[in-house]
Amino acid sequence: MFNQKKNKFDYLTKTPVPKLIVQLAIPTIISMLVTGLYNSADTYFVGRIPENATGATAAVGIVFPIMAIIQAVGFLFGHGSGNFLSRMLGAGKKKEASEMASTGFALAMITGIIIATVGNLYIDKIVHFFASGEVSAETYVMTIEYARIILIGAPFMMCQFVINNQLRFQGSAVYAMIGLISGAIINIFLDPLMILILGMGIRGAAIATVGGQIMSFFILLIGSTKGENIRLGISNVRINTYYIVQVLNGGMPSLLRQGLAAAASILMNRAAGEYGGEAAIAGMSIVTRVMLLLSAALIGFGQGFQPMCSFNYGANLKKRVREGYWFCVRWGTVFLILVGTLCFTFAPEVIAFFRNDANVIRVGTVALRYQSAVLPLSGIIVMTNMLLQSIGKGFKASITASARNGIFFIPLIIYLPMYLGLKGVQMTQSVADVLTVFLTIPFAVIELLKMKNSEE
Repeated sequence: MFNQKKNKFDYLTKTPVPKLIVQLAIPTIISMLVTGLYNSADTYFVGRIPENATGATAAVGIVFPIMAIIQAVGFLFGHGSGNFLSRMLGAGKKKEASEMASTGFALAMITGIIIATVGNLYIDKIVHFFASGEVSAETYVMTIEYARIILIGAPFMMCQFVINNQLRFQGSAVYAMIGLISGAIINIFLDPLMILILGMGIRGAAIATVGGQIMSFFILLIGSTKGENIRLGISNVRINTYYIVQVLNGGMPSLLRQGLAAAASILMNRAAGEYGGEAAIAGMSIVTRVMLLLSAALIGFGQGFQPMCSFNYGANLKKRVREGYWFCVRWGTVFLILVGTLCFTFAPEVIAFFRNDANVIRVGTVALRYQSAVLPLSGIIVMTNMLLQSIGKGFKASITASARNGIFFIPLIIYLPMYLGLKGVQMTQSVADVLTVFLTIPFAVIELLKMKNSEE
């Protein structure tokens, strides 16, 4: 009979790869799907506000980049500390893992407080920058109301991302799932209560979102003290150059991926507003939320792969890493083909579910079909990025993470609409995805061949 430490090591290094990934992925897939649902809940319920529903939907879309930035910084510390501590646990270095866990949490809390304070002090300028010049004064006011509350919740939102990822990378995906689902349930319950029943409108949507995030934070904090999990403690905090560099190496790809997603949303909103007004902003906002929901299961699947990948790479079991990568790419692509086909076929109905406005449906249907057509490409894009990040190839992971929403997207969203108008806005993300695949494949081939050669 193995002791607890030996059990965790054997579980991650000796369980058959497909079985291990599925076991780790089921909780994260559920978590991501539920998270995707409650990310879409605000969009759904504000679309039913009796007064100016289209403007309220546009306001949620305008604030989405702010939430993406908060999430990006949270993932910087969560993935940065999680990748490192997983490799340290695989190598048997628990002291370094414990120090990294506490340091990552402390850095997130400090940064979250700064973002909440500065964000509310300069809220008018921030919203003016994010909003398109085409939005009405009423939509502008609703955007400020929504953004102000979201920013207040930044420290809790960021820290729950950190704990969630640290738990996953220790192989405790169930605790991570429970924390996220609990917050999502609170969010989904509070949305109709505050928005429609209590008549709080857009402010109620923001309170519901932050309330769910705070609930997740406390449940995850409790979960981090259970079982074999590393305990967070002030005495283990080491804010020094070594740990900061390790956090940046492991977390920079996530920061770039999420941060550029925020930048992409800002540019998308501004281009949509310029070429199609509030209806286009609302339509593109709905498409963004739908695509996040469609890709949630894939990301959850990949998050089941990440702890297995980091741990086994740290234990020098590279054949298992390669096997896990191909398993995820193969089945992830099959899944995306199925959901992409369904979404392409029923695109008008999907958009109408969120906002039954003819102009919004017209804009959103075209964009959703463009993105659904190339959705299967995300399998190899996402899994390659997670592979590179999990094995500590921070520079290459940063490049692949930057491609989809940065290297390719930003030039395309600037120039395509200039020549194609609104259609250029609608097709930008799809063209960026195709170009990203051509950049991603060589990185995957190089690292997989290195691992194969090292085995031989």
